[in-house]
Amino acid sequence: MHAPPLFVTGTDTDIGKTRYSLALLRELQQGGRAVAAMKPVASGCVATPLGLRNADATQLRRQAGLAVPYAWVNPYAFAPPIAPHLAAAQQGQQIVLTVLIDAYRQLSQQASQVVIEGVGGWRVPFNQREGQPELVRAVGAEVILVVGLKLGCINHALLTAEAISRDGCRLRGWVANRCEPGFASGGVIDTLCQHLAAPLLGIMPYWQSLD
Repeated sequence: MHAPPLFVTGTDTDIGKTRYSLALLRELQQGGRAVAAMKPVASGCVATPLGLRNADATQLRRQAGLAVPYAWVNPYAFAPPIAPHLAAAQQGQQIVLTVLIDAYRQLSQQASQVVIEGVGGWRVPFNQREGQPELVRAVGAEVILVVGLKLGCINHALLTAEAISRDGCRLRGWVANRCEPGFASGGVIDTLCQHLAAPLLGIMPYWQSLD
């Protein structure tokens, strides 16, 4: 039986999305679920004999453990470490939403659930007309928001949650990530619990390498 895909977004870039996505994959696997992983669009990729590869997508693919083509996991890989629509333009390309949807459908045939890690924050565009909300709606995904606990995160989290709702997507829950050592986060977590309609799914301890 297939479960809705889970789309992991964040309040910013380098905020812990990959780390949480890997943990989520492990949790689902420990529950007996066959899972697939996807990083639809990635920039900052490195050249290999097999083509451009993204470190986050490679980790996700390895954790999922499915023998699927890399292009299903990461259909669009770009070398420049900039916003993907800008990286695509530099390469004379355009990110096409249907390509991402087709790759998701291939993965969904191999597993009972797919974990999809977004790029940057929620509103980072894919092209002039489409972005992550359109992909989430097209595949029927539920959204999990990773909140990096640091100065300004209350505003970032509440605005992102509001945007997710306005875009017609469901926020399944949120995760607090202690991304800055020594940051007094107790009151921040309590505030977010009071103001976010979705439940707190967990708190990640500080880890030097985030994404």
